[in-house]
Amino acid sequence: MTDTVQGISRRGALAGALSFGLATPAIAQGGYPNKPITVVVGFPPGGQTDFAARILQPGLSNALGQSVVIDNRGGAGGNLGTETVLRSRPDGYTLLAGNANPLTINPHTFQGMTIDPLRLTPVGLMLQSSLILCVHPTVPAKTPQEFAAWAKTQPNGVDYGSASAGSLSHVAMEMLKNRIGNPPMEHIPYRGSGPAMQDFIAGRFSIMCDASSVVAPFLRAGQIRGMLSTGAARIPAFPDIPVAAEAGLPDYVFNAWIGLFGPPGMPAEIVQRLNAALNQAVQDAAIREKITSQGDEPGGGTAESLGETMRRDHARWGEVVRSNNIRADG
Repeated sequence: MTDTVQGISRRGALAGALSFGLATPAIAQGGYPNKPITVVVGFPPGGQTDFAARILQPGLSNALGQSVVIDNRGGAGGNLGTETVLRSRPDGYTLLAGNANPLTINPHTFQGMTIDPLRLTPVGLMLQSSLILCVHPTVPAKTPQEFAAWAKTQPNGVDYGSASAGSLSHVAMEMLKNRIGNPPMEHIPYRGSGPAMQDFIAGRFSIMCDASSVVAPFLRAGQIRGMLSTGAARIPAFPDIPVAAEAGLPDYVFNAWIGLFGPPGMPAEIVQRLNAALNQAVQDAAIREKITSQGDEPGGGTAESLGETMRRDHARWGEVVRSNNIRADG
């Protein structure tokens, strides 16, 4: 999941989250927590991961009976925030809002990376999002197979864009390329989804795959066209876009996700307390509406399920990175 999104809708959502935070907190049970909790976000304010943390901030605070503070520590593609939490005390007072990119892709794309995100303690899923494979309206192809055939007829091949080298939108496109017979396609990396989308709608390149919440405004405006979504089910906001299996790519199924994690060795009773609070927060109708309005899906579930998802994607994206020699520096 990328971390450059449409500012107006995010700011509106954050304002709603802050007003919701005025609700009376629930009484904390037991000794934990008895002081404010910090949630580290490894990206600057305003991005997708920051949105997830802030939209759930008041609900978590209410469920835990303590203030929840967001600490933005951007740098090294999210690695700085991950390292901060990996080195923190496992007492439940320093947590990470982490997405699939730094936790499951960066370990394979950053040369000499010394931290291991798999050592983090999973708490629970905050939200997830299908990616949508989109083409510029001038592209005549309606399916991935038609796109591959069309690309082969272009004298210089075709270009695709991504949020950055080594991002989920990059590895997702390389995975697609492999699945449709490796047509002639060249990668154009950007510094975030926002700049990439501006060049996409201007016709600088032909195809891109990114989170539904990123591409939604441009799909609704008719500036790009959705070809398929990568989730297991169609996106309610875009019911006419088929899932990958319906488009003839049954092995192109995955989601972008953001989860809540703690340092290595966090006690099971603290994990359970935090997981219960997170599940309570994502069930709140106001929070769910804010998440779904962006094209995302509310999270929840068990800590074990999030851990399984992280390990599965770590293996999945590692294979794609190695097969296509992808590096974070391009």
